[in-house]
Amino acid sequence: MAEAAHLLRRAGFGGPPEAVGKLHAMGREEAVESLIAAEDAADGYPAPGWASAEAARAEAQARAERRREINRLASEADPADERATTRVASERRRLQQEIQRTLRQNGADLQRRWWDRLLTTRAPLREKMTLFWHDHFATSLQKVRQPALMLRQNELLRRHAFGSFHELTREIVTDPAMMIFLDVQTSRRGRPNENFAREVFELFTLGEGHYTEEDVREAARAFTGYQLNRGNGRVTHNRRQWDAGEKLVFGETGRFTGTDVIDVVFRREQPSRFIARKLWEYFVYENPPEPAVEAMAAVLRENDHRIAPLLRVIFLSREFYQPEAMHSQIKSPVQFLVQLLHELDIKSPPAGFLLSAQQQLGQALYAPPNVAGWDHGKAWINTNTLLARYNLAGFIATGSETTAQALSAPARGGNNNAMAAARRTARQWDGPDYEIIAPRQLRETPEMLVDHLLGRFALDAAPPRARESFIEFATAKHGVIFTNKEVAELCHLMLSTPYYQLC
Repeated sequence: MAEAAHLLRRAGFGGPPEAVGKLHAMGREEAVESLIAAEDAADGYPAPGWASAEAARAEAQARAERRREINRLASEADPADERATTRVASERRRLQQEIQRTLRQNGADLQRRWWDRLLTTRAPLREKMTLFWHDHFATSLQKVRQPALMLRQNELLRRHAFGSFHELTREIVTDPAMMIFLDVQTSRRGRPNENFAREVFELFTLGEGHYTEEDVREAARAFTGYQLNRGNGRVTHNRRQWDAGEKLVFGETGRFTGTDVIDVVFRREQPSRFIARKLWEYFVYENPPEPAVEAMAAVLRENDHRIAPLLRVIFLSREFYQPEAMHSQIKSPVQFLVQLLHELDIKSPPAGFLLSAQQQLGQALYAPPNVAGWDHGKAWINTNTLLARYNLAGFIATGSETTAQALSAPARGGNNNAMAAARRTARQWDGPDYEIIAPRQLRETPEMLVDHLLGRFALDAAPPRARESFIEFATAKHGVIFTNKEVAELCHLMLSTPYYQLC
């Protein structure tokens, strides 16, 4: 059962005992296959209306009309007429405020929709791989400023989650959101964007030290001429702005385009090693032995760089279930929050809770800090974020207004509207249904209750002294009956330990 729980946490976001038991009953091979094969209903997560091409076109037309009207007022205004010039400035300011408000609203809706999918998906491994690719091909709404294009990229990552790393890379380099984020559309003949080519090699496909500056310069010439229509998201290749001369990249010569360069890269062995190592560290533990990396890389090359065969190898390997792999990762904020809600059997958290919590913990969806993505492992934990984890766990577990202070201080760059909503709903949040989480028959003795909750929260690896402290706490709280309030306090104690921060 512990191995099934481990698989569900790493290949997804954990779950209540019923979900673990179902996976355990399948046996290892069938369980792994079920996680890879799982799909959400095609119409289960429809795109928002504001993301449609028609809505984007109508919004662009309306803004263009407003700008024309403002420009007409400016041209007709007498520069000496202070009231007229003030009116023009006011109209321009009002338009900019409306644009900013729409961006904030649609951006928050974009994040909210992905959080909802993470919580309710029937395909948790696909969502976890989508999150992996979002970190690998990091793109931020803060610079892109077009939520519809970020949604389009998210759907691309999900569609290719288990597919070919080669094909996904070919598509991502001309993805509209990526083009804006890395300024691809500014790269033209005579003025190539070398930074983009360098990031394709170092961050996306090869890793540091596996390319030369001459490879970068030549590849940058190949990536010229790609243009984006921001209004409709259409990408074209302008042959007049493309450097059509021959380029020498990794020992191959040709009149390469950008996608040709990606094909040249994937004729080398390094991309398979690069992504195999990164996937092992994402799902298992850091610093895998080199023979294991080579073996995994061979699996990728034998399968046209498709990810699904490698995931089978990882999740069926003996190493994945060894003690050094289990309970060895610090949970990312997304893992922490989704697993917390799953294990407390919460399907609808308070409004604004997740948008506020992601800011407090340092991993906001659609907002990686830079092109290298998030730092992982120990970088997730510091004095502030650890205290925030304890407070957020307390709020969601107990429904206590006193622990709602975790939602009261907006983080830098945070969504203040979401945080305000979270504070408003904090007073109405009663906490989980403890009749389901801790049925009455399990409350007969503190030991029985503690052991049940240790299993539910995947704390089976906690040291004996921790179990003893939980039993002592439960014994002190136990009265004539063990009330839901007392169960909530015990859960808060367990969720606020260092052990619960590990996955």
